[in-house]
This record gives sequence, structure tokens and C-alpha cells, in this order.
Amino acid sequence: MSPTVSRRLLNVTTLLVLLATIGLTIYWWRLGVFADLPHLQAYLNGSGLLGPLIFIVIQIIQVVIPVIPGGVSLAAGVVLFGPWSGFLYNYLGICIGSMINFLLARHYGKPFIMHVISEKTYDKYIGYTTNQKQFDRLFALAIFLPVAPDDVLCLLAGLTKMKTSTFTWIILLGKPVTIAAYSWALVTGAQWLMKLFG
Repeated sequence: MSPTVSRRLLNVTTLLVLLATIGLTIYWWRLGVFADLPHLQAYLNGSGLLGPLIFIVIQIIQVVIPVIPGGVSLAAGVVLFGPWSGFLYNYLGICIGSMINFLLARHYGKPFIMHVISEKTYDKYIGYTTNQKQFDRLFALAIFLPVAPDDVLCLLAGLTKMKTSTFTWIILLGKPVTIAAYSWALVTGAQWLMKLFG
């Protein structure tokens, strides 16, 4: 299967996930869980471990197959589960997804990556991998300070000689800062807009 066909399938998958999300949203709306935020939170908390597990799986999928904008799911985690639990679920999902990306790229190599990202994106970032020590530092900085697409860099890291343990530690230690910063900014921004237009 060519990368072009794979990306088309990815686009179709994205559309199907979007339609499924809309369907689930309509279902929840008819149940009345969107009547107010406490009602929705109570609904999710009443589902036991199922709600958090579903959310974590969604986060993993959106990292490996970017069907939902990452910022949207980050904010959703904090809004739906609260700042601490939401952060934890975001952190688990994103870290697991990032590690899956790294391992898939390491196992299947460039052909796999070309099924996920465009050749233009690949060419834009592959040059950074020529010097391993420099790439390791750049990768750590990019994860700690989100200045580049993390998912793409995780895939490219799988093509380098970076140790799995090094990758894991960078993700585990670097992601909390970016997740917390993104979540705070998105939720604060949303609250400000609600006050402004509410």
C-alpha cells in the first residue's frame, strides 16, 4: 500500500471518528448530560473506570493517529475530570501514544512513517537527525518546550540510534510541563471567552 493511499485511509478514518464523536455527542445530549458541567462530570464519574479508560484510549489514538486536535482533547480532560485527574489521564494517554509512535517507527522504519506524515513534513525535519547528540538535545527541548510537532519528532526519533530508555525518560519528564501549560492556557482561555460572551 502506497503512502498516498494510507494517508487517504487516515483521512477517511478521521472522518469516521468525527462522525462517531458527533453521534456520541448527540446521544449524550439526549440523555441530558450536557445540561450543565456537574451533570456531565457526574455521568462520567458514575461510569467507574470506564470513563477514564475510554478517555485515555482516545488520547493514545489521537497521538498515534491524529484524528482529534491535541489541544481539544487536553482541555476536555481537565474540564471533564478536573485539574488533577484530567492531567493524569492526559499524561498517561499522551506518554503511551508517544512511546507507541517511537516503537512503531523503530520496528517498521521510514515506510511506516511515510504512511503517517507527508513527504514534505518528513523532509523538513529529517535533517535534524544527522547528528545524534544534537538531535537528542533538540528532541528533549522540543518535548519540554512545545516548539515543534512532538508526534513527528517521536516518529523520527525511532529512526535514530536514540536509546529506548533515553526516549522514555525524555517523554516522562518533559511531557508534564507541556501538558500542564497547554491545559491551563486552553481552559483559562475558554473560561475568559465564556465570561466575555456569556
